[in-house]
Amino acid sequence: MTSSPSLNSDTLCDLAERLKIWGRELGFQQLGITDTDLATHERYLERWLAAGHQGEMGFMAKHGTKRTRPEELVPGTLRVISVRMDYLPAEVETTKVLSQPDKAYVSRYALGRDYHKLMRKRLDQLAKRLEKEVGHFGYRAFVDSAPVMERALAQKAGLGWFGKNAMLLNPQAGSLFFLGELYTDLPLPVDAPFATEHCGRCSACRSACPTGAIVDDKIVDSRRCISYLTIELHGAIPEQYREAMGNRIYGCDDCQLVCPFTRFTRVSEEEDFAPRHDLDQAELLRLFAWSEEEFLHKTAGSAIRRIGYERWLRNLAVGLGNAPWSAALEAALKARLAYPSDLVREHVRWALARQSEKRGALIHVA
Repeated sequence: MTSSPSLNSDTLCDLAERLKIWGRELGFQQLGITDTDLATHERYLERWLAAGHQGEMGFMAKHGTKRTRPEELVPGTLRVISVRMDYLPAEVETTKVLSQPDKAYVSRYALGRDYHKLMRKRLDQLAKRLEKEVGHFGYRAFVDSAPVMERALAQKAGLGWFGKNAMLLNPQAGSLFFLGELYTDLPLPVDAPFATEHCGRCSACRSACPTGAIVDDKIVDSRRCISYLTIELHGAIPEQYREAMGNRIYGCDDCQLVCPFTRFTRVSEEEDFAPRHDLDQAELLRLFAWSEEEFLHKTAGSAIRRIGYERWLRNLAVGLGNAPWSAALEAALKARLAYPSDLVREHVRWALARQSEKRGALIHVA
């Protein structure tokens, strides 16, 4: 990172205020500025890693202290500009699909196009606008693309507090938003951290977690989390969690949706976040019938693409195993028994065993 231009304190304060205005003009709902001291959060991360809560996410420890010391990741960094962008698409129902077991639940953030490129482009535009004012300065933009403590930096920048589910909560927006950062060598004035926690005695998020992944206040054991199981885990989903997954085939929002502050969430005006291919209400069987070519075509530009077709079928097989019995469903599962993947076939066999039990129960009742 190159040296920042020489600026007096009055100019820097004015720039900080204008950055907030520019951020809103670029579609960010909030912008804050913080320093690089994450010592407290570094100790928290060390304890979390030592407990093994990261599961197979080796990248959480791979880069050493670069994650918690921004100046090591990008030498010369003095400040971090943290931004928030709401993502709930307009006219998307949040919880109804969870009570419709024949349909597939996709985490609300993944219904539209992948947010990474959109936010990265906006952050670059913000930096270019700043560059017009001060001349060339050092910066790098990040959107979940490097070892960055996004939520910790956002909390220090005044964007919210840590809820009991370890998500960043904002009193005007709940937690349904994306975060992004600009690391910069400009010595901008910092905003006050969001110090007040408003959760109080509420533990709705912990009670709502289908798999008990929130093992303590602000501590999530990823190995139990449905988002981890359906997205990050590459192998077989442990059987003890499959029934609890229900129809959640990509991610899980339960702990966020029950949070009292979610009622303040405002829908996003970003067209890229609107659902594609009816993923907000698609039936499990229709998605399970996609060929690999269809999957690749219909998930182009989507966050879903990253799990690949094999894990897509794995997740859907679990959802079908939890769905009500039907002859069409059983036939669709049997058709996948010849699929050339041990991982897929194992989950299909599990689903068929579940469906056989349900069919037997129906016959018994009849």
